[in-house]
Parts: sequence; C-alpha cells; structure tokens
Amino acid sequence: MGDKLVRVGTTYIPVTDVDQSAEWYVKNLEAVLSYKDTDKAILNFANQSFFLVKSNENESANFKDKFGNERFSITFEVDGLNSLTVLYKELQQSGVKVGEIEDRGHAGRNFVFYDLDENLFDVWSELSPAYKDK
Repeated sequence: MGDKLVRVGTTYIPVTDVDQSAEWYVKNLEAVLSYKDTDKAILNFANQSFFLVKSNENESANFKDKFGNERFSITFEVDGLNSLTVLYKELQQSGVKVGEIEDRGHAGRNFVFYDLDENLFDVWSELSPAYKDK
C-alpha cells in the first residue's frame, strides 16, 4: 500500500455560517481563503485544503467513542512543546475554547480546541518524521 495513497488532500468540515466560520479560521489558524460562495469556503493551512461546508445546525465532525467520550477526527502537529504552548496561549487570548495541555502517556503533549460550530480538533507537539526531516 506504500504508494497508493500519498497524502490527505482535503478535509470537509460542517459549519452553519460559511462567512463567519471562514473569518474565524483565517483569524485564529492563519488559514488562507482561496474560494468562498454561499455553500462552502475553501481554506488552505497545515499543508492541506479544508472545505467548510454549509450544514444544518448541530452537525459536527466529532464522534463518540465506545465509552461515550467526544472525540476529534483530526490532529494537527506543531514543531515542539514551545510551539504548542505559544499556539495554546494565542488561541486562549483570542477567546477560542481550548482544553488543558495534556500528557497522554506518549511522546509530546496535546491539547484540544473547538471552532465556532463545536468541531473538535487536537494539536500535538510532535512533528511526524517526514516533516521533521524537512
């Protein structure tokens, strides 16, 4: 399977207000807006395209695990604990809902944050080896 799937190109995120959500992602995550209409916005950040898709209220990309815990479907990576801490403080200061910085028993530290529609995302302080080499 090594060469069949090279990378994830696009992730789709449900949002209730495309304009407001696009502004939020640009402001808080430094996303670059490349397209927007009434039903979707295309943003580029974290080496990927994200489509914000107009959805019904109370839709999200989250899911519950078998224990009933709300889970994220995406983990973003930053380059080290210092970068994680800086991002955490920036998001907090911008009023973004964030969880605590956690030690989950593996290398590095993590925290979670929510967008305007309560889509849950994770941030990890360790870069994957392919990106670390770059």
